[in-house]
Amino acid sequence: MAQDFNKPLAERMRPTQLSEYSGQAHILQAGKPLYEAILSGNLHSMIFWGPPGTGKTTLAKIIAQHSDAHFIAISAVLAGVKEIREAVSVAKQIQSLENRRTILFVDEVHRFNKAQQDAFLPHVEDGTVYFIGATTENPSFALNNALLSRARVYVLNALTKDDLLIVLDQALVDSDRGVGRLQLSMSDTVKQQFLHAADGDARRLLNLLEIAAELALAKHVTTIDDSISDAVLSGTLRRFDNQGEEFYNQISALHKSVRGSSPDGALYWFCRMLDGGCDPLYLARRIVRIASEDIGNADPRALQLCINAWDTQQRLGSPEGELALAQAIVYMACAPKSNAVYVAYNAAKLDAQRSGSLPVPLHLRNAPTQLMKSLDYGQHYRYAHDEPGAYAAGETYLPDQLAGTHYYQPVARGLEIKITEKLKHLRELDKIAKNK
Repeated sequence: MAQDFNKPLAERMRPTQLSEYSGQAHILQAGKPLYEAILSGNLHSMIFWGPPGTGKTTLAKIIAQHSDAHFIAISAVLAGVKEIREAVSVAKQIQSLENRRTILFVDEVHRFNKAQQDAFLPHVEDGTVYFIGATTENPSFALNNALLSRARVYVLNALTKDDLLIVLDQALVDSDRGVGRLQLSMSDTVKQQFLHAADGDARRLLNLLEIAAELALAKHVTTIDDSISDAVLSGTLRRFDNQGEEFYNQISALHKSVRGSSPDGALYWFCRMLDGGCDPLYLARRIVRIASEDIGNADPRALQLCINAWDTQQRLGSPEGELALAQAIVYMACAPKSNAVYVAYNAAKLDAQRSGSLPVPLHLRNAPTQLMKSLDYGQHYRYAHDEPGAYAAGETYLPDQLAGTHYYQPVARGLEIKITEKLKHLRELDKIAKNK
C-alpha cells in the first residue's frame, strides 16, 4: 500500500496485523486471554497501562481490525463530554445501519475527570461501545472505580532491545513504509546506540531513525555512522515521567535503598533520576527528609551533611553540586539507622489531634503579670539548672491526662545507644524522687 511520506516514520510503520506487532509476549501469545480474545473477535472493555511507545494505540487498532469493529479514537487531552456524546451517536448509527460493533479508544484516559469518565459508562454497559483506554498512569489512582470495574487492565511493558531491534531492522528495509528506499546501513554498534537511546520506546526509536535518515540524506551518504549517531543522540534523556508514577517509583527506590543501607542502590537511583532530568534541588530536599526519617539521632551528623549538600548544590549548581548530594546519599546509606524520632513525632501528633485542647499544667505556665501569679501560674516550677545534674527529678511536662507517656523510644544503634542509657538513668531518678 502506498504511504504518505509526509507522515512521521513512526506512524507509517505502525503495525496493522497482530503478526507484525513487537513485544508484550506476556499477554500476546497462544493461551493468553487477550491473545485468544483478539483471534476470536470477542470484544471486552479494557485498559492498556504502560510507558509511552509500547504499542497501546496500535494494539487497540489491531483489535478493531480483527473484530471487524468500527474504530473511534479520541484524546482525553483535547476531548470532553461533547466529543464522547458525538462518538456514542456515531456508534449507535453504525450499530443500527451496519450492525457493527464500535470500539471507543480514549488515549491518555487518565486526563479525564470523574464526570467525563462517567459520561460513557452507560454506553459501555448497554453495549453501544466497547471501551479501550490507554494510560501511562497507574489506573488505581488515575481512574475511578466505576470505570475500573467494567474494564480489564492489561499492563504493557517497555520494549526490550530485542523487540526494538526488530522494529529498527524492519524500518531500515521497508521501502513502502520505512526508509528502505534510501538503502541506508547501520553497524551493529550504532544500532545498539539507537536501541539504548530509545529506552524501551518504539516511537522514540523511529523518530530518532527518521532524523538520522534525513541527516544522512543531507550529507549524501548511505551509512548512519558514529558522527550521525552522535549528532542525533546527543542529549537524549532516559524515560522519566516527571511527577508521574515512574517519578515516584524512582524516588521511592532511592529512599528505600538508603533505608536498606545499600549505597550502590541509592547511587544508582540518584543517577537515574538525574539522567532523566530530575531537578537536583528536589532530590536535595528529599535527602534531608530521609536523614530525619531514617537516620535521626542514631547519627545526627547525617542531617547536617545533607543540608550542607543542599547548600552546595544551590551555590555551585550542576554538575559540581551533584557530587555533594551523592556524598550525602552514600553517607546516609552507610550510617546507623533509626526511625525513632519519626515514630515518636507521628505518635505525638496523633495524640495532639485526638486529645483535644488539654490545658498546660499550671507549673509550666509563665506568670508575667500579678494576676497570673495570683492564679498560681508558674507556682512550684523547678528550674532544671538549679537541680543536681541540671535535672529536676520527678518533674512532669505533659498534661495530666498523658502523664507517663513515652513517645521517643531510641533504638540500639549509633548515638541512640547512649541516648537510651541517659533516658534510662533519668527515669530511674524520677522513680526515686516519686518514692520519697
